[in-house]
Amino acid sequence: MSSITVTTWSLEQTSPADLRSAAAPAGDVRVVRAEVPSPEFSRFLYASVGGDIHWTDRLGWTYAQWREYLNRPGTETWVAYDRGTPAGYVELQAQDEGAVEIVYFGLIPAFRGRRIGGHLLSYGVARAWDLASRVPGREPTRRVWLHTCSRDGEHAMDNYLRRGFKVFDTRVEEEPEAPAPGPWPGATAG
Repeated sequence: MSSITVTTWSLEQTSPADLRSAAAPAGDVRVVRAEVPSPEFSRFLYASVGGDIHWTDRLGWTYAQWREYLNRPGTETWVAYDRGTPAGYVELQAQDEGAVEIVYFGLIPAFRGRRIGGHLLSYGVARAWDLASRVPGREPTRRVWLHTCSRDGEHAMDNYLRRGFKVFDTRVEEEPEAPAPGPWPGATAG
């Protein structure tokens, strides 16, 4: 089996003042928190956004695993809608010592290139910084972090840097080369 070299960058913000927000896109684009944990909806977002960029780690999760994960205090899903249609999402996860990880972020392929990504990322980072206001007993956020890799969308790294993230770690690894799974078996991305 052949392999591919994948570079993974870890990025962070250490102050709310680090956030450089993108302008909201034209049209009817809204970002709404999915307040009712829904394994079906979260799996749809995960597979639809990540299907063409090799997101596979959660494809085998059971309904119970999704439910358990989504019900953890400080786990939030914020969804961008373009004229009422889900366009992408950002998933936040509270961690120890005031850290919040942006676990997943991205757009469904049909919505890329419409200036929604910068706005959604800006909104999601702002919600990471004010997470303590929605989670009883949560200490204030002191750090927002994420990782991205060379398999992610071509504009991902630039978007993170433009929003004020700074790289704090870089790893290069060989991974098995495999076709992207698509949003469901047999689907083609694009």
